[in-house]
Order: sequence, then structure tokens, then C-alpha cells
Amino acid sequence: MSKRPKIELVPLGELDHFNGVVYEDDTRTLRYVLQHAPSMSTVPISEEWLDLELHQIIIRGTRPTKDTPLYWPPDMNTRIALPEHEEEPSSEDQPAPTSPSLLPSDLKAPPQDVFHQGSLQAPKDGFPKERSEKDAVRLAYSREIDNAASFIHAGLSVLVLSDKLVVEHLGNEIALRSQKNPQMLRVPEQEEGGLMPRGLRQRQLIELKSLIKRLKEGDVLVISHLDLLAGGDAGLSTEARELIELIYEDTDRLVLAFADRTLEIPEVLAARFAVRLLITGVSRTVTYPDGHEALLGSALVTADEVKHFTNFDPEGLYKNVAGMNPIRIRDAIKYAKGQAIQQYDGEMTADQLYQAIRAFKAQTSAKFEVPDVSFEDIGGYEAVKAELGKALRLMTGAYQLPNEKIRNELLPRGFIFYGPPGTGKTLFAKAVANQLNATIQVVSGPEVTDMYVGESERKIRELFAEARRNAPSVLVFDEFDSIASRRSGSDDGGSRVGNALVAQILTEMDGFRPDVPVLVIGTTNRLDIVDEALLRPSRFKAVEINLPTTEARRAIAEVHAKHFDISVSSDLLDAIAHWTQGFNGDEIRALFREACVGLYCEDPPLELTEERFETLVNQLKKASKISINPTSIFKEKF
Repeated sequence: MSKRPKIELVPLGELDHFNGVVYEDDTRTLRYVLQHAPSMSTVPISEEWLDLELHQIIIRGTRPTKDTPLYWPPDMNTRIALPEHEEEPSSEDQPAPTSPSLLPSDLKAPPQDVFHQGSLQAPKDGFPKERSEKDAVRLAYSREIDNAASFIHAGLSVLVLSDKLVVEHLGNEIALRSQKNPQMLRVPEQEEGGLMPRGLRQRQLIELKSLIKRLKEGDVLVISHLDLLAGGDAGLSTEARELIELIYEDTDRLVLAFADRTLEIPEVLAARFAVRLLITGVSRTVTYPDGHEALLGSALVTADEVKHFTNFDPEGLYKNVAGMNPIRIRDAIKYAKGQAIQQYDGEMTADQLYQAIRAFKAQTSAKFEVPDVSFEDIGGYEAVKAELGKALRLMTGAYQLPNEKIRNELLPRGFIFYGPPGTGKTLFAKAVANQLNATIQVVSGPEVTDMYVGESERKIRELFAEARRNAPSVLVFDEFDSIASRRSGSDDGGSRVGNALVAQILTEMDGFRPDVPVLVIGTTNRLDIVDEALLRPSRFKAVEINLPTTEARRAIAEVHAKHFDISVSSDLLDAIAHWTQGFNGDEIRALFREACVGLYCEDPPLELTEERFETLVNQLKKASKISINPTSIFKEKF
């Protein structure tokens, strides 16, 4: 495999604009770069190089010294001003430090807008004509980028925790805004020959060593994937040790590195960085370079896309994308536009838009799904529905409160649904998600635990991170007591793992952003063994879902009769509610399931008379060993 050509270019405008064009898109050509960021080269450029794409060559922007020869690229007709050199000529008659035979005789100043970043100007008509992924990231994370750049400018190395999708754009932009020259660690090509081809990490470490040696004053080393380079081994791998040695070789060198929050890196490596920043989700507003502030939906959705969404509301959009990164938001809007054209004759309502976004999030995550259960599908339990409805109205902003700060303090972070098995705790969780127009993931508590040290906590971090990316979302831990039982002072391995899991859950719960709607629900039959710290009102609110009362059993029977298309009289519903004392909702469903099988699958069909239902009830009682002694069942609540 041939080596990529290396070209040093001297931009005739601002160096940060040049780097912005170079890192804009790897599929752009060298010709595109020279047309949009006019430059001269330190070596002659051949004609065929102009049509090479950026991933096929290595480009570096530089400032020449007095003796650096400069060459005009071939077939470039733009007449632009010469660059300013660091060293001024000692005499006005001294020739410019370039090769005179290669300079045109009629140099003219460039137009004022040659280096103007028009794509980041605030649109006059409310919505931009187009919005690239790069510009979406630069706008949505402008404050975060400025914050990180201020630390780099002050000479402090920074570790940024963010989604992988945005790393490439963040790295360049942070370095440029810090007025530093970014030196990106990229994957070098595999060298030809040799008995043992080097792996990806080995090639990157060799390139990193070379980069560190070449770093000059004003450079910042950018490591896009520090977590992958360090490896996720239980101990320190050989590559991780070598990486640590390289990073610590000279702590005065500026380093900007990125890692995913769900991937753990050795603490000794993270300690190399003076500052650690978390960039996740998006803010409600963005700030343009000219200081103009706009709602996120107005900045990231184009005018053409808005035409397909009736009564488009940027504020309403934010509630449905707050946890996503800007690139995923752009993908979701493109998907919604496609759905509008294919299914809704080119135009969809706001509710249809949010449903399309919710479907997109479920399709891009193997874990989250769109729930189809509503509170109307759950019979009875009016008191529970009223309590949950109040909390949900608070989350959706239905109440008029004095200010947003008070609303954020009143918002529930999670619920614990507790009660006997089969009473519909998970069903209520799905109904809550549906009411919030949220995606949902149901995780069994034992699925989280792992035999390897640190893996259980990593799974918890990953679950919460995925929930934030899919916000608004509901994360359900079934059998919550298995991972949230009371912490113990015992020093055995099992107790240490359990204590670490509870501590990780507490950390994640306390790290919630109010504007990223994520609701956590735990379901358990053993509330008495759940750790007290999780039962604080500011974390989980306990909601009892007990065995249904007579009225609730009648309502549940009516719901299931309708679901299985079974005609049942009012008197028979009353009788079923009386016979099923001590039944949970799942057992009442089983009753109607068996009735449906007998009616439609038996030959001859078993008619659904009062005697038939009484027989089915007795069979279920016998199978479930349900006692009909009133003293042995939960107290009726009328």
C-alpha cells in the first residue's frame, strides 16, 4: 500500500479557518480546500493531487519562516494577498521570502467574505437553508466548546467525556477556538512487508510517539479515542502502560483527549488531565457567533424540513430530543421528513413528528422500544393512576408554577412500584412511558450483575447513558431488590459488589439533568430490603400496587373481556369479581385467556356461561393454590 502524500500548506487567511475547511469532511478534495481556503504550498503540487480526497493525503497548515519556499498550486486562478510572515524583511527593497519566479505579478486582495463562516450566521427567516452535521455540533455545543477551549488556551490539558459521533467535530473546534494548532492522532496505514502486521493500537501508539516528538509551541495533541487506545482490560494492558508512559513523558505538552462515558479508562491515565468535562445531551438554546441566541429547534431544523411539520414548535421538539446529540437530532429530523413524505402526503402534525422521533430512537437502539400500553388498558387502581397522573403532569409542564427552578425541584426522579407478583407493576411502567411519549427499556435486575470486577457498575453506567441518549425515556429495573438491596458492612465479595452497585445507581440518579427527561422505575416484591438511601423522597417515590379490590377486579375483567373479544354481561362481571377474590391481575387475564381458547379452539365450542366461568375460576384456584379463606388474603379496599 502506497504512502499518502504529505503536503504543508501556508494559508493566506486565518489559520483556524483553514483548519476548519480541512477537517470539515474527509471526502472533500484538495482542490476544494484550496478554493475555499486559498493557500500556497512548501513543495510543488502536481495536477493529479488536486482531485485526491482528504483521507488520501496528509495536510498540515503552517506558518512559513523567512527562508521557506512557497509555490502556487497549479490551475488556481484566484488572486489573493500574500501571507504575513513571522519575520519581517529588514529592508523594503528585500524580496518576499518566496520563489519569485512562481509569484504572479498582479496580486490582489481577497474579497472580504472569503474567510467568512456564513453557515453559522443566524438565519434572517427563522430557519437555516441547510445544516451540516459539523455546524450542528458547533452550534449546539458552542458553550461547551468555548469552555473547553478556555482551559486549553490557559495551558491545561482536558479530557472530554462525550458521544463518539461528535468527537471528530469537537476535537477540531475546541483546538481552533483555543487558538492552538491541532495535531490529530489518526490511524496510520499498515506498512507493507514484515512477518507480523501491527495491530490498530500498535500503529496508533507508534504514530502517537512520533506526534509527541514533533509537537511545537502552539500545538495541541488531540486524541479522539483515548478509551479505545487504553483498552478495557481488567488490568493494565501492555498498550495501556505504553500509552501512560507516552502521555506522562512531558506533562507540559497540551493534550485534548476524548472518551465515552460508558467506557472506563485507568484512573492513572485520567489523572494526567487537569480538567475533565462532560458533554452530553443538548441545551434548550444555542448561541450564534454574532451573539444571537435561538431555540435549538430553530437552529438545527432547516426551512425545507419545517414545511413538512404542521405548526412546528421548537420548544416542543426540545422535550423530545433533549438527551440526543446534535448529529442524532439531525438524523431524527431527516427520518421524520421521510415519514411525512411517505405516509402523510408530505405533511405531519406535531404529535406525528414526535411519534416519528420516538420510533427513530427505538430503531437506533436495540434496547429501547415504544410502549403501546395506556392507562385505559389497565383496569381499576384509580388511586394509583391519580397519583402517577399528578407526577406526570408535573413532568410535562401542565401545572403553572412560580418558576422553572421550583418545577425542577418538584420533579420525581423515579418510582418504586411494590406489591405482590402479577399485579401489573411493569404494565404501569409501560403506561407511564406511553403517557410521557417516551421510549422504554425493561431490564431484569439479575441481568446487570457480572462475575468480573467493575463490570456490573459499567453496565449500570451504560444503561443510564443509553437512557439519556433516548430521552424522554423510562428505564425500568425489574426485580429491583436484586441490585439495590441494603448495603452491608461485611467484607465478602458479594457484599462489596452489591454495595458498589447501589453506589453507582445513586451516582447516576444524582447526575440527572432536569431538562433531559429520564424516569427510573424499579419494581419489587420486597420493598423492605431495598437500601434506605434509594427510598429518599428526592430519589425514588414508593408507590404500592396491591392485589386488586372487588371494584378493580371487575374493571380488570371488563378490560380483558374486550381484549379477547368475549361478550360478558354486567351481572356476570359482578360474579367474576366476587369469585376471583385473592386473584392478581395476571390470573384474571389467564381466566379470560382460557375462556377464549374454549370458545374458539374447542370442538364443539365451550359456551361462556356462568357455570363455565365458575369452573375456570375453580381450576385456576386449584392450580395457583389460592385459599378462599378471607383471613389469608390482602385486606379488601373499597
